[in-house]
Amino acid sequence: MRGTANRSGAGRVGKQWSWRWPWRWQGSWSGRGRVLAGLAVLLASLLVFHGAVPDTAGRPGSLLETFLPWLGLAVPVLLALALLRRSAVAACAVLLPAAAWLGLFGAFLLPGDDRTPGLLAVQHNVSDENPDPAGTARALAATRADLIALEELTPAAAPAFEAVLAPEYPYHAVEGTVGLWSKHPLAQVRPVDIRPTGVGEGWNRGLRATARTPHGEVAVYVAHLPSVRLAPTHGFGSVRRDESAALLGAAIAAERTDPLILLGDLNSTVDDRGLDPVAAQMDPPSRDFAFSWPAALPVARIDQVMTRAAAVTRIRALPATGSDHLPVAAHIRWHGPGPGSEPRQ
Repeated sequence: MRGTANRSGAGRVGKQWSWRWPWRWQGSWSGRGRVLAGLAVLLASLLVFHGAVPDTAGRPGSLLETFLPWLGLAVPVLLALALLRRSAVAACAVLLPAAAWLGLFGAFLLPGDDRTPGLLAVQHNVSDENPDPAGTARALAATRADLIALEELTPAAAPAFEAVLAPEYPYHAVEGTVGLWSKHPLAQVRPVDIRPTGVGEGWNRGLRATARTPHGEVAVYVAHLPSVRLAPTHGFGSVRRDESAALLGAAIAAERTDPLILLGDLNSTVDDRGLDPVAAQMDPPSRDFAFSWPAALPVARIDQVMTRAAAVTRIRALPATGSDHLPVAAHIRWHGPGPGSEPRQ
């Protein structure tokens, strides 16, 4: 009888312990805990060493880098699975991709620099199918930016932009389907040839101008790189864009005027290695997401404002217009006393 009572008591104690502690952790390196931990390590590796992913056929490296910030969505999923599995190993492993993502993009979550910029620039692909170019022009004029760069500017839509922007932006230049409107005089305007191989002479998507601001002269480039295509059979089709980026990078490298501002639809994010020929010539980009495409549900910023001998202290997406892109506005500050000090040697 005594032994039976002890066995019954032991059973009750065991049941009470299980009821009080239902989330007992499985710390062993086995089963799904090991799989989840392995996935967490793989995710962290992709975030930190994305440059090691080869850009072979289909350009998987560029595709990964285009949507790199979105890898962070896998972190809470892995954490939830680790909690459901009650795996301490997996839960600890999830800290690796979380730390990697915060190291890359954590600064993007901090408040932007709202100090008065030395210059405000707006970049917008206005779409060659925009049903309301005049309305788009009014929205851009309302930003009161110093510079407004446009892409996909068709001959049919150009008069509407010229008419609406003229009162506030008396200076403008257009080359092919790209244009620049400025509050400050423009000089030395010329096209920039960024045509990839096999594209005819009528394809004009680059211009260069000198903006004579109150602080001095600034070289301004406007560019629209070729679109990329994602297809199941060919992967990430970026060959023409990459070739055009190399031509644009060469033109910027040869530019002797500083500061320099590049505005354009580059069909590339700043993380994408396809933009390296351009990004290597410029100062570090602003630490902001400012997703600009597609306008209905923005997942990437392919509209860029980049600088040399100046800093983009903040970049933000603006409300939608009649385009499939969102406009982006950038605050630019000079590194030194102002532009136009000394030309590059």
